[in-house]
Amino acid sequence: MNNDERQGTRRRPLRLLLGLLLLGLLAVPLAFFGPGLLSGLRAEIAPVLLPPECTVETPEGEVGLDRDEAQLATTAVALLARGMEAPDTSGIDVAVLQGLAEGPADDAGPSLACRGSAAGDLQEQQLGAAGLTPRAEQLREAMTGVFGDQSLGGFAPGGVGQGHGADSTHYDGRAIDIFFRPVTEENRRQGWILAHWLIAHAEDLDIQYVIFDDRFWSVHSSSGQWHSYDAPEPGNEILRHLDHVHVDVLRGGTD
Repeated sequence: MNNDERQGTRRRPLRLLLGLLLLGLLAVPLAFFGPGLLSGLRAEIAPVLLPPECTVETPEGEVGLDRDEAQLATTAVALLARGMEAPDTSGIDVAVLQGLAEGPADDAGPSLACRGSAAGDLQEQQLGAAGLTPRAEQLREAMTGVFGDQSLGGFAPGGVGQGHGADSTHYDGRAIDIFFRPVTEENRRQGWILAHWLIAHAEDLDIQYVIFDDRFWSVHSSSGQWHSYDAPEPGNEILRHLDHVHVDVLRGGTD
């Protein structure tokens, strides 16, 4: 063994001792501050490691948004489309607002995706006077507050028992159809403005599914992406949800 090797051998125990001392120093603040310190570290690290809650496809590429930004942007776009005064969006990229208002460059369609998060402690609800559960009624009121009076269907006082597929959420009073007729490019864009607003607010309004224009979004999908919707009759524009946006809320209980 040469002299350098002997010196390296002597250094190893010293490095080990220094490492143990460093771990001990770190253990002291953890012992005092424990979960609070770790939570703070997670809060700082999470935005770097986790993907954004929502993304918008813009002409310049994909832009990430947090939930509050997505709600603000979709609300602003909806109000501006009605010629109403919109909230301040100066902190949001103009390309995001453009993408939400106009959709993809080549065709009307989805430009916003948001990860789902379903509440697990909801109680099952019964029909109210209008034929909707309280959660669905809350959803209707929230939509009216932003979009004004709309052409609505899929529910009635006392409930509906036909006109929809088997096991439809309409029969439980948990679903609303919002019509955009006739099927035109402009009406499709208006439908997508609503659909985007719905998924941005899905967590607050306990929304489960949104279906429109051959696409569907589910709160149970961790990716938050829109998926192709396979209608039972491909030639039927109503069953394909081309002329209306379907939205329903969580049942609660065993959901």
